[in-house]
Amino acid sequence: MSALPSEGWLAAHPPPSRTVLFPLGRVTGYTVDDWLMLPESGERIELIDGSFLVSPVPMGLHVLCAGGLRTILQAAAKAVRPDLVVVETVNVRVGEEDGLIPDVAVLPRDMVMSRMVVFPASEVLAVVEVVSPGSGNRRRDYEIKPPKYAKAGIEVFIRVELERTDIPRVEVLHLGRDGYEVVSQAKAGERVTLTEPFPVSFDPAEILA
Repeated sequence: MSALPSEGWLAAHPPPSRTVLFPLGRVTGYTVDDWLMLPESGERIELIDGSFLVSPVPMGLHVLCAGGLRTILQAAAKAVRPDLVVVETVNVRVGEEDGLIPDVAVLPRDMVMSRMVVFPASEVLAVVEVVSPGSGNRRRDYEIKPPKYAKAGIEVFIRVELERTDIPRVEVLHLGRDGYEVVSQAKAGERVTLTEPFPVSFDPAEILA
């Protein structure tokens, strides 16, 4: 007896069709408008320099850090800037060729409540990137995305490092004349301080608490 289903069963129960995300044979030349028309697929897709970058679901530690940092920043915002909210993984439009998805972003509350799908970089007050393992991920979070955020005028960039010892390590960078400049940094057991877009000081170890 065959373990394979009969042709009649297959006709009645066809396998699910896979969502086609990108036109076949095309790897670059996409615009933000193309990015916004992508179907929902459950994947994290960013548009960088006209090409789509599909990322796997982040590891548990990455997700824990993003959520923990969001909680700390949201509490600080609520205390002094109730007009702002801190959210995870939102679509940010950066120019005509880039659609980025920071791990955490600080946005005006009224824009988030309006159910916007994509937010212009001009309205983003701060972004956070948690660095995932792998040379490609590190290059993206150290070399590719920061200059794009800076060129778009996002004033504060926060980077969370999960490799080496005494993790997490947190860097706070402010936008200067020539790009981002480090204004505060700390490893677990120390304290890192933000002055913008609202004041807050915390031990990076609290992110994992």
